[in-house]
Amino acid sequence: MRMKFNKSSQLLLVSAASLLAASLVTACVTTTTDFVYAASSTAAGPNQYGEIDVFEINAVSGFMRQIPTSPFPSGGRNPVAEAVAPDNTNLYVVNQDDSSIVQFLIGSDGKLYPQNTYDTTGNYSATGVETPTGILPLAVATNGSNLFVLNTYQPLPTCGSATPCSGTIGVYPILTAAQGKALTPVEPADSLGTPDVNPSTGAYYWALSLPGSPGDVLEPTAINVLASGADVYVTAYDATTSANYLFGFSVGTGGVLTALNNGAPIGNTTNAPFALGACYSAYLNAPFIVGTCPAAIASGASGGNSYVYVTDARKGTVHGYEVASGTGLLTELAGSPFRAGNQPSGIAVDPDSSYPFAYVANAQDGTVSAYSIGGNGALATIGTYDTGIQPVAIGIDPSANHFVFTANFLGSNVSDFELSAGSGQLINTQLSPYKANTQVTALAAIPHHATQH
Repeated sequence: MRMKFNKSSQLLLVSAASLLAASLVTACVTTTTDFVYAASSTAAGPNQYGEIDVFEINAVSGFMRQIPTSPFPSGGRNPVAEAVAPDNTNLYVVNQDDSSIVQFLIGSDGKLYPQNTYDTTGNYSATGVETPTGILPLAVATNGSNLFVLNTYQPLPTCGSATPCSGTIGVYPILTAAQGKALTPVEPADSLGTPDVNPSTGAYYWALSLPGSPGDVLEPTAINVLASGADVYVTAYDATTSANYLFGFSVGTGGVLTALNNGAPIGNTTNAPFALGACYSAYLNAPFIVGTCPAAIASGASGGNSYVYVTDARKGTVHGYEVASGTGLLTELAGSPFRAGNQPSGIAVDPDSSYPFAYVANAQDGTVSAYSIGGNGALATIGTYDTGIQPVAIGIDPSANHFVFTANFLGSNVSDFELSAGSGQLINTQLSPYKANTQVTALAAIPHHATQH
């Protein structure tokens, strides 16, 4: 989140003329397979907002080219996470320093058009009602009908960096076109509805809490939702005891969450709480996460089962868990944890279950670790591939699962690899990494033909 890569002989045969042709491709040409949105945290422009670089990927060569008028303002300060609407026509950008989520409409040419800004501290609501979900959002996940937002602190007057409290999960319904038209004023499709109410507390969020130790301050680090949409998993660092936990929630009607295992961290078949490993309180070189060890989380399927994978940033490993069908509880896989590079900070799982692979971005090493996923969910190392400096996020192209790309924070660029479907090996595309704005923190991508026309 390994060995030096060898460039494919096929890529070595690409001529300068073909590269020039690739560089001239526009979003209207069918050889564009995806648009990639790379968030840069460094303030720019009159409002000191972050930037969103928009790249188009050539389906043949993998060449990445910034579209005309890119980059676009992120609509807030320090963008740290991105997610895509279920129909791939809208992008959600999380701006941490402003505690905001900005919804962008995506044009047929990949351009971004701001639609709505949502204040997670509660100052924005289409209904005029205060609906706070948290302070300093840091990560998002979506199951198609809901946007799950992970926040550093609860939206309480007593919470903040000087007096920290545990983090929260906010659940925002993603409105359909019909639901948007029913509102006054009318909202466009993929707008975010009023956040769900936690039936246990009446608040618009679910606060992280450790049963038996409610006073512990739990700092969330990452969030993931299964492809089925049935369960959400959150990693957290206990700032009080320095332990590291994995919590689970089932997703009910309308996105309402119910804590698994009575709210206790989930793990082995006895359901005993477990720690992911000892962490230090100064996670070096992290762009926006401090004092954490479980830095990234992803899920995938193989052999008919679902699996969850969590990177341990201090120990340089990946923990793997099998998801129990019907309960969402986790059992650690045989052989777990699996070896990664130094400070694994991002992980992505190939959604093509016929050729399941996992890729981890190693921030300190400037590499990607590639793995095949066995029928039992275990990871087997394929190889190690160089990226730009300090990759902190990683993604796989949604059109054909044919390209893998990383956001390189200190490199201020994006690396791009061709994925071999049969072997899972990566081939660095020529001219990669591609220049972006300063301090790239997050990535999202959509298929070209999913955009608005």
